[in-house]
Amino acid sequence: MERWSRAAPAIDPRAVHLACEALMPDWLPYGVYRPWARLRHFQWLRRQMRRMSPLLVHDCGSRPWLRRWLARAAGRQWREVHVVLLDVGADEALAGQRARGRCARPRVFARHQRGLDRLLAAVPAPDAACPGTAVRPVPTPLAEAASIVLLDRVSRQHVAAARFDRWS
Repeated sequence: MERWSRAAPAIDPRAVHLACEALMPDWLPYGVYRPWARLRHFQWLRRQMRRMSPLLVHDCGSRPWLRRWLARAAGRQWREVHVVLLDVGADEALAGQRARGRCARPRVFARHQRGLDRLLAAVPAPDAACPGTAVRPVPTPLAEAASIVLLDRVSRQHVAAARFDRWS
């Protein structure tokens, strides 16, 4: 997301989590104020959806209702939702979280993994890509998405930036 945020503003729930955490006493667990943080994230996302085009939204993929809401909100503004899906496997995802100082509880991670597995099951298998070619979107069976770009641990290293050609 950081590399891609030069192409468009990025909405990351982690930023809201950290902002809320900074306001709360150290002894208060995140689970207590999580509903408030999620509400703030949703408000920020809603505000940015009205003001910005294009917009990068980070989501774990486990909440289909959020993709549906994004699609409806984008559709009201004659915009499309394109999904970039990173599938690196649970072990690498957990290692990446640890490297960034994030630790999802096993129950939470398992819930996110189940949601991602459902999303991945809906994505058609990608065609064999020729080495050196750009990553291309695949047709999507997801009603809320105009396209899906599926990245794995190898291809994600080759995607340097997002580009939005149709926006003025």
